[in-house]
Amino acid sequence: MKTLWQHCHVATMAQGKYSIIEDAAIVTSGALIEWIGPRAELPKADYVTSHDLQGAWVTPGLIDCHTHTVFGGNRSGEFEQRLQGVSYAEIAAAGGGIASTVRATRAATEDELFESSRKRLRSLLRDGVTTVEIKSGYGLDLASERKILRVIRRLGAELPVRVRSTCLAAHALPPEYVDRADAYIEHICAEMLPALAAEGLVDAVDAFCEYLAFSPEQVERVFIAAHKLGLPVKLHAEQLSSLHGSSLAARYQALSADHLEFMTEEDAIAMAASGTVAVLLPGAFYFLRETQLPPMDALRKHGVKIAIASDLNPGTSPALSVRLMLNMACTLFRMTPEEALAGATQHAATALGLGDSHGSLEVGKVADFVAWQIDRPADLAYWLGGELDKRVVRHGVDVTV
Repeated sequence: MKTLWQHCHVATMAQGKYSIIEDAAIVTSGALIEWIGPRAELPKADYVTSHDLQGAWVTPGLIDCHTHTVFGGNRSGEFEQRLQGVSYAEIAAAGGGIASTVRATRAATEDELFESSRKRLRSLLRDGVTTVEIKSGYGLDLASERKILRVIRRLGAELPVRVRSTCLAAHALPPEYVDRADAYIEHICAEMLPALAAEGLVDAVDAFCEYLAFSPEQVERVFIAAHKLGLPVKLHAEQLSSLHGSSLAARYQALSADHLEFMTEEDAIAMAASGTVAVLLPGAFYFLRETQLPPMDALRKHGVKIAIASDLNPGTSPALSVRLMLNMACTLFRMTPEEALAGATQHAATALGLGDSHGSLEVGKVADFVAWQIDRPADLAYWLGGELDKRVVRHGVDVTV
């Protein structure tokens, strides 16, 4: 079934640029784009349905390539405590921090986790997101990680969004393994990953490489186990210190290395050679009031693809808007609106291993796009908060929420 979408302008984001087509038309056939170009060159055909987009600017659907959407509990109280002068160490010593989220997540039923995360995910969808990655990592035992991953799969089945599921069991040390990090890593590699992969719950494997989490040597063991299972890897790296985790990720052809405030130029060179995407997370940078900027000049100099994501999580980035992340990427990291939009479309797709099918509007790619009632593409990074008038199309079908 061919559907015509016309009376619009298109920022295709091909090759990570606006690549604008003025007075454009798009022809979709089922879930795919069959033709796109100037309306004056539209092939003559019998179109089953025709949509007038009323002069809208059309972009690819936004892609949030790094989230922790599924979790139990709420940590706004800790946010208030920190602003009143209580240190993170004091909060953690009192049982707060990630440990409180792990307790709440373990205690929640699968249905409870689904309902709470569905509300958060719907906020992202109302912002124009059509593809999202969701990580586990707040269970830290086999049963709880399985529960989270099952919820992630259910979200993808019941909401109009493509969901990629990432196992982040190597997120933090669970209470059962205090002072036994190597034993926990062995448990992940020998038991958790094989079981969860066999159940079809995992699309990729992530880890947190940091002095307060896991060492590069421990992370490498996780990467080896993931590769044996045929799973691609990703990595939280260089957020708080330089351990060259991003170079380690590059050696294992990771889809992405994320955060990266403390990465070096040598890390950038390694990532460029491997094609590993740099996923920047301005929400966490803002929320934690960090001052160490990612090395933007090195990333640009060596041609590393830069993606932008919300890092939606309860502790360091309770962000429900990818558009707000675009603005933060521009204002905090000095990216251009074009770079930021590429970071939430084409480069974000590549960070999920979906670059051949998603992230830009080209013939043969999936027909996921948003028709925005805006004056120019830069408006997506310009406006702070609120909802912009739009129509969201996923797989060639209007799914505006």
